[in-house]
Amino acid sequence: MHGRCNLACRYCYLYEGPDHTWRTRPAAAPPGVLARTALRIGEHAAAHGMTAVSLVLHGGEPLLAGVDTLARFTGLVRDRVPDGCTVHATVQTNATLLTERRLAVLARHSVRVGISLDGGLPEHNAPRTDRAGRPSWPAAARGARLIAERHPEAYAGILTVVDPTTDPVELYESLLALRPPALDLLLPHGNWSARPPHLEGPGTPYGDWLCAVFDRWWRAGRRETRVRLFEECLALLLGLPAATESLGLAPFDAVVVETDGSIEQVDSLKSCYEGAARTGLDVFRNGFDQALRHPGVAARQAGAASLAARCRACPLLPVCGGGHYAHRYRAGHGFANPSVYCADLQRFIRHVARRLAEAVPTARTVPVAQAATAAQAVPTARTVTTARATPVVAAVPAVPEGDVP
Repeated sequence: MHGRCNLACRYCYLYEGPDHTWRTRPAAAPPGVLARTALRIGEHAAAHGMTAVSLVLHGGEPLLAGVDTLARFTGLVRDRVPDGCTVHATVQTNATLLTERRLAVLARHSVRVGISLDGGLPEHNAPRTDRAGRPSWPAAARGARLIAERHPEAYAGILTVVDPTTDPVELYESLLALRPPALDLLLPHGNWSARPPHLEGPGTPYGDWLCAVFDRWWRAGRRETRVRLFEECLALLLGLPAATESLGLAPFDAVVVETDGSIEQVDSLKSCYEGAARTGLDVFRNGFDQALRHPGVAARQAGAASLAARCRACPLLPVCGGGHYAHRYRAGHGFANPSVYCADLQRFIRHVARRLAEAVPTARTVPVAQAATAAQAVPTARTVTTARATPVVAAVPAVPEGDVP
């Protein structure tokens, strides 16, 4: 929706990373691009008989495009999709521009609001400054509290990038104070050629951090909030379907339309190299079926076949799925590599598997549907669709944590 941002976060993979294509594109998507995008979404939904579409209004900072523009575009997409197709719209924002009026407009048009923060305390958000170096936390905290208090029905949740130098439990509990209905914990975008911070040594700092938060969440006695990574990991361990970019083997089902109408792969690829997300397609000349046939997109539909041999031989493959696609990149070798977070993912998945086995011993001997019923403490996000799936938790061997196959 808007290709610029009102913040200058020091770690931003989009503006501080290797890809600079944003500099040559319009700041805001022109009306013609929005109209054509809505048309393409509608024709794709009709051609495939889709009953639901997920529409994410992104940036940059999408609220720079104007809240009325966001609302009009969402309405246009809903007008273009066939009857019976529901458009689930979300705007992902840094929350600094949220006001009562803007939230009211978004809520009225059924656009949910996801917020990006680094934690629930000022010190957690120190790297998130504006272009003059001023802290963004006061405005972001005000926006987050406003939606929690005035428009909880429009509150989608909080997205946070993991920083292993923070106290994991303190950070989690500080986010709970902002009353998010869901949390998305993301590993920083990095790869074998641009290693993430804190991965220089032999340890598993990111895995350790996630395990500490998981234990705090798991032992709360009630679901204080949904944590997508945790719920998806539990679902995959139980042999249930799950859809997340960070785990599992489900085909990835998203494309990005840039402000100039270019159709691109997911923008996390821009953390790898200049032009990594490029397809050469655009909404004026091409439909989304053509994007599905693009080699880069097709590679993400191939499941285990597109993974490195070491990944295909790993017993954690059905759960890990090779990790996030962008985290597998190595210059000169492409994406057919284990994740740069391989050891951390092993540490986390085996830890969750142990907790699940302790809580649901029947998962080793009964069908998944029964195991899920027995596991009343397991807050999986999805409905059981089959009683024949095999619980992966029964197949996880006792390999030392952090041991990379």
